[in-house]
Parts: sequence; structure tokens; C-alpha cells
Amino acid sequence: MVLTVNNNTPAAIALQNLNATNRELNITNNRISTGFKVNGPKDDASTFSIAQKMRAEIAGLGAIDTALANGGSVTDTAIAGAKAISELLIEMKAKVVQGQQDDLDPDAVAALQNDFNALADQIDNIVASSEFNGTNLIDGSETSFSVLSRIDSATNTPQFIDVAGLDIDSAALLVPNGTLVDAEATLGLVEDALDTVNAHLASLGSSGKQIEIQANFNSKLMNILDAGVGNLVNADMAEESAKLQALQIKQQLGVQSLSIASSSPQLILGLFS
Repeated sequence: MVLTVNNNTPAAIALQNLNATNRELNITNNRISTGFKVNGPKDDASTFSIAQKMRAEIAGLGAIDTALANGGSVTDTAIAGAKAISELLIEMKAKVVQGQQDDLDPDAVAALQNDFNALADQIDNIVASSEFNGTNLIDGSETSFSVLSRIDSATNTPQFIDVAGLDIDSAALLVPNGTLVDAEATLGLVEDALDTVNAHLASLGSSGKQIEIQANFNSKLMNILDAGVGNLVNADMAEESAKLQALQIKQQLGVQSLSIASSSPQLILGLFS
């Protein structure tokens, strides 16, 4: 072995190996601290690009999920209001039928009429209260309500679920025009109103079911995409933990190797002692 003070090849090699170990250790520490094996394009350009595209898709689905949730709440509120009105109309029909008894005195008829009118007034209270986030689908203020459901991947155009706007207050249903004095005509009005409200309930229910199905599918799709991104960029923490321990030992050995290699030129001093 040639001894020289100008060059120390073993020390240079040991330093290179130690630097390589330190770089690997930094990468492993970064993966452990962030939980990602691909933190940026420098880690893996193609994988990072794919993951970013999938993240954009997830963000878009998240916005659609918010729109579906709002649309579902607006529709559910309208359904609850229409259902309550349907139940009121059933009570009103019972009052009209009860008022057709021959042996009722005028006071009883008047009491039934008051009950009938109170139920009719309650219809309007329910209609006015059936509003969510500024939208009321049963007071006649909305002809239709569009809920963003998805973005067409081929054309990038938004697709909507349309919910019909309704007008089912007491005036629209002609319920206030009924009196128990003309029971036959009033019963016809109530039954027509009940048929109208029930038909609207079926329409609202169908639209609400569409929104619910789309929201459930949207949620599942987000979960699938999120799992896909994780498979691409998430670090295997058990693997990284094992690698960390191995690299730490390798680093200590590298430091010792560099120390030994760096001390070899001092052997030259022994030649002159």
C-alpha cells in the first residue's frame, strides 16, 4: 500500500458512501414525517402527475357532493311540507264528511267549519315554512330547481337533476272556497287538492331519490379515487421504519469507516519517529 499525504482514496470513498447513506436517510425521514413516498415531481414525476390529476377529480367531486347535499336538503324540505299538507287535507276531508250528518245542530256545523278553516290556514303556514337555504319548492316561487349532479367527462359540460317547482298553497288548491254548507262541492275540492298534492309528492319523491342515488355513488367514487391516490403516493410506514433503522446503523458504520480511513495518513509519522 502506497502511503501519501496528498491523496487519501479510502477516506474519499468512505465519505462518498456516507453521503449516499445520508441522502437515503433524508428521503426515508421525509417519507416518515409526511406519510408520502411521492411528495413532489422530483420524487417520481409521472406518478406525481397522475396523482395530481386524480386529486383534481376528487376536488371536483367534492364540489358536486356539496351541490347534491344542498339539493337533497331543498327537496327533502319540500317533501316534508307536501306530506304535511297531504295529511292536513285528509283531516279536512274528515271534517267535511262529519259535517254531512243530518242531526248536527248549527253550532256543531259552525265548529266543524272553524276547524276546516283553521286547517286550510295551516296549509299556508306549512308552505311558507318549507324553505331551505332561500329556496322554496312548493310556494310557486320556483318553476324548477336544478341540482348539479356530475360533469360529463367527454364534453366537460355540467349535468343536472331537475326538480319541478310547485304551487300548493291553499289558494292554488282552491281549498279556502269550500264550506260545509255545500258539502258535496267542498268534498270534491278537498279530494282534488289531495290528488294534486299526492301527485306532486310522487314527483318530488322521484327527484329526491335521484339525488340520493347520485350522492351515494358520488361518495363511493370519491372513496375509490382517494384510495387510488393513496396507493400511488402513500409510504409504507412499516417498510420505511425498517429501512430507517438499517440506514441509521449504516450511517454509524460509515462514520466509523471514514474515521479509520482518515487516520491512515498518520501512519507516515511512524516512519520518521
